Amino acid sequence: MFRSFRYLLILLFASAIGKVNAQEKSDIVQQRIEFISEQLESEDIDLTNVIEALNYYYEHPMNLNGATVDDLEELNLLTDVQISDLLLHIKLFGKLITIYELQSLEYWDLQTIQLVLPFVRVDDRLDNLHISFKEAIEQGNFEWFTRYQRVPEQKSGYQTVSDSLLQNSNSYYYGNADHYYSRFRYSYRTNLSFGITADKDPGEQFFNGTQPNGFDFYSAHAYFKGGKYIKAVALGDYQVQIGQALNFWSGYAFGKTADVTNIKKTANPIRPYTSVDESRFMRGAAIDLGLGPLSLLAFGSVKKVDASVLSDSLYDDLEFVSSINLSGLHRTNTEIERKDALTEKIAGANLRFRQRNFQMGVAGVYQGYDKDFNKTIAPYNQFDFRGKEFFSLSADYSYVLKNFNFFGEASRSSYNGTWAHLHGVLFSLDSRASFSLLYRDYDRGYQTFYNSGFSEGSNTQNENGLYAGLKLKLSPVWTISSYADIFTFPWMKYQVDAPTSGNEFLIQPSYKPNKQLEIYARFRQQLRQKNAREQVGLVTPIEDVVQRNYRLNLSYAISEFFTIKSRIEYVTIDRPSSTHEDGLIITQDILFKPKSLPFDLSLRYALFDTDSYDTRIYTYENNALYVFAVPSYYYQGSRAYVLVRYTFLKHFDLWVRYGNFIYNNRSVISSGAEQINGNRKSDITIQLRVKF
Repeated sequence: MFRSFRYLLILLFASAIGKVNAQEKSDIVQQRIEFISEQLESEDIDLTNVIEALNYYYEHPMNLNGATVDDLEELNLLTDVQISDLLLHIKLFGKLITIYELQSLEYWDLQTIQLVLPFVRVDDRLDNLHISFKEAIEQGNFEWFTRYQRVPEQKSGYQTVSDSLLQNSNSYYYGNADHYYSRFRYSYRTNLSFGITADKDPGEQFFNGTQPNGFDFYSAHAYFKGGKYIKAVALGDYQVQIGQALNFWSGYAFGKTADVTNIKKTANPIRPYTSVDESRFMRGAAIDLGLGPLSLLAFGSVKKVDASVLSDSLYDDLEFVSSINLSGLHRTNTEIERKDALTEKIAGANLRFRQRNFQMGVAGVYQGYDKDFNKTIAPYNQFDFRGKEFFSLSADYSYVLKNFNFFGEASRSSYNGTWAHLHGVLFSLDSRASFSLLYRDYDRGYQTFYNSGFSEGSNTQNENGLYAGLKLKLSPVWTISSYADIFTFPWMKYQVDAPTSGNEFLIQPSYKPNKQLEIYARFRQQLRQKNAREQVGLVTPIEDVVQRNYRLNLSYAISEFFTIKSRIEYVTIDRPSSTHEDGLIITQDILFKPKSLPFDLSLRYALFDTDSYDTRIYTYENNALYVFAVPSYYYQGSRAYVLVRYTFLKHFDLWVRYGNFIYNNRSVISSGAEQINGNRKSDITIQLRVKF
C-alpha cells in the first residue's frame, strides 16, 4: 500500500521539482559561495575548505540511500532535524525509489529539495568502499592550479630606493607586486587526499633575499577518511573542529546570516588543509578512532608563528612576545623580523559518543609557546592571557527529539579559571516554519586562541547574548526570514571605554515564483555603543551608533545560458557626536554561460557613493575557482570587471579576470606603502587548472 502511495507522490511532485541541469547546479554552488562570503564582510577571506565539499558533491553526487549522518552534515545544507527526518524515513520504509520521494518528508520543503538536488542522487547500488590502493589511484582526481594576480598601478611601497633606505625603513617592500599561487592535489572521493600548496603574497621576495626557496608559504598534507576503526588520519597540515567552536576550531566558522536556521555549527573533526591562511591551521598529525558509538580524536601540532619578540633590559637571555601577527605578510623589515619568531605547541583529544539522534563529546586541549606571551596591559585587555601555556576543557551535546534539535557546549580555560557556554535549539513545526534560539555567555577573561563561537564580537570572550530566528514559508512563492539578537559586553573593549550593550535585527522577504526569477528585500539594523568622537572634559562618553542597511536584489534567468542580477543597497549611520552619514551602491551583473560553447562570461558594472569609509558596503564578486573577492565599496566612483572562463582539451580550465575602480572624488587611494597616486585601482587574475 505504502509503495503505491510513494509512486503517486513521485507523479504529483516530479513536475514541481523539475530537472536540474548542469547549468543550474553550477549556479547553486556559486550562490552558496556568494551567500557565505557576504556574511563575513571582509576583503581578506579564504573559504577553500568550506567550498571543496560542495564542488566535490556537485561532480560526484552523494547517494542518499547509503549516506550517513556525517556525510549529510558535510554538505552544510541541512539541519539536524531534516537529516533525522530522512534517515528515519529510510529506516521505516526502505530505500528511496527516486529523488522526488523527498517531497514526502515532513520537514523538507521544495526550496530545501531544490537546494540539495544538485549534490545528491538516489541509487540502489551502494558505493564500493573497499578498493585497492591501485584502484584508488586510477579512479582518483589529479588537480594542478597555478595563479597570477597583480594590482598594476604603482604603490608607494614598490618604489626603487637605495639599499640603506630599504634596510632602515618599513615604508618599502623587498619583493615585487606579483601574487603567485600554485597547488597540486590528488584526491579520491572524500576518502584520500595528498597535496602541496605554495603561495607568495605581493611585496614578498621570490627565490632571493629572505626567500631563497621560492614561495613564502608552503603547505602539504596527506589525509585518509573512511575506515571502520581508523575513521580518519591526517599528516602534515590539517584542521580540527570540536563542538560549537568554544574550545577549539581552526578555520572559518559562521555566525549570524540570513539563513536563520544555520546557527548551529557542524564540526568536521579532521579535514585536510588546502588554504593559504598562514596561521589558523595545525601542523603535525591527527587520528580519529572509532569503536561502535564511540570516537576518539587525538591531535598534535608544532609550528612557527609570527610574533614581535622583545628582550628584558635586566636579563640579556630573557625574551618575551608582545604581540602575535596573523597576517602572514613578510614584505618589510618589521614583518620579516617577526616571521617564525615563536614556536606554538598544541595537543588535544576529543572523545565523542553518538547513537541515533543523540551525541555528546568531551575535549581537552593544551596550547603552549617557547617564549612568554606578555602584551602591554591596558584597561580593556587586562584579563587577556599572559604566560607560556594554558589548558582548556569542554563538553558539547546535540539531541534531536522529533522536530527539536537541542545543542550546546560549555568550555573552561585554565587561565583565570574562566568559562564560556552556549546553548540553543532549532525546531520546525513543519516544512513551512522553522525557529532558532541561542543563548551565549562568555567570561571577560575566557581565553583560547583557536575558537569561533557564535558571537557579535570578533572573538569568544566578554559577551552575553540572546538570539532568536524565524523562517516562514508563507506560500509556494513567498518566504520570510528574520532574526533578532540582543547582546551585552560586560567589560571594556578596544576603543570602547566602558561596558556596553546593543542589538541587531534583520528581516528578509523573498519572492521566487519559479526557477528563473528570485527577488528579495533585506532590512538590517545594528545598534552598537562606541566611544563618542569628542571628549567631555577628561571623560570619553559612550554613545549609540545605529547602522541601517536596505537592500533590494533581483536575479532573473532570461534563458538557460543568460542571467542578469541587479542590486541596490543603501546604508545609513547615525551617532550623536557626528553628522548623519550614508552610502549607496547599484550593481548590474550579466552572466553568460552557453552550453554549446567552451567558455563562460561574467560582467559587472557598479556605481557607488558613500560619505566615508564607515559607510562602506561589501559586495561579492565572481572570480576564479577558490579565489574569493568581497571588496568594500566606499567614497564615490564606479567599478567594473569582466571574468572569462575558457575550457579546452577536456582537462584544462583557464580563468582571466580584470577589474577596475575609478574614484570621482579621490586623487590618492589608500596610504602609506599601499598608497596609489591617482584615482584608479585595477586588479588582474589569471588562473590555470589542469585536472585528470
